[in-house]
Amino acid sequence: MKMMEETIKVNGMTCGHCKASVEGVLSKIDGVTKAEVSLENKEVTVEFNENQVSIDKLKSEIQDTGFDVV
Repeated sequence: MKMMEETIKVNGMTCGHCKASVEGVLSKIDGVTKAEVSLENKEVTVEFNENQVSIDKLKSEIQDTGFDVV
């Protein structure tokens, strides 16, 4: 099992609710083991199994939640 850690820049996250939304949607994806939002840095760090989920899928889920992936 090959785990990857990727940091994705995200615009539009301003509060605890935004943080919870993004972490929540990413955590539900099969293969994601960790999703941690930094509001200060406007980014989310995701740990995932690249055999189960692609970085493009993660970005698309963030955008579907209403935030802009930079």
